Amino acid sequence: MTPRRNAEEEECTPEEEECRQVLQILSLIGDKWSILVIGQLHHRTLRFSELHRAIRGISQRMLTLTLRQLERDGLLTRTVHPSVPPRVDYALTPLGTTLLDSVTGLAEWAATHRQEINDNRLRYDATR
Repeated sequence: MTPRRNAEEEECTPEEEECRQVLQILSLIGDKWSILVIGQLHHRTLRFSELHRAIRGISQRMLTLTLRQLERDGLLTRTVHPSVPPRVDYALTPLGTTLLDSVTGLAEWAATHRQEINDNRLRYDATR
C-alpha cells in the first residue's frame, strides 16, 4: 500500500502551484502581527524592545516568530551591533516598503468603513 500524500505534496499544474504560493504568502503577511510590525517599521528602524512596547498584546515569542518570518521573506532586515548587551535593529527592506502602500490602503479602508461594519454586526447579531 502506498502512503497518501497531503494536498501540498500532490502534483499540480503551474497555475495551481502559482495560486498555492500566492495564498501561502498572503497568509503569512496578512496576519495581524505582520501588518502591525510592518506598520511600526514604516518610519524608522526599531529595536526588539521598541517593537514589543509599540505592539500591544503581542508576546515576545510571537514577535520573535513574526520577525523571523518577515526576515525570511525578505521584508525586513535584522542587524546585530557588536555591543554589550548586543543591540539588534529591525528595518524594512525595499521589498517590505513596497508592501506599505497596500497595508496603508487596507488600514484606510478599515478606518473609513469601521462604523458601517460595526452597525452591520450589531444588526446581524440582533437577529440571531
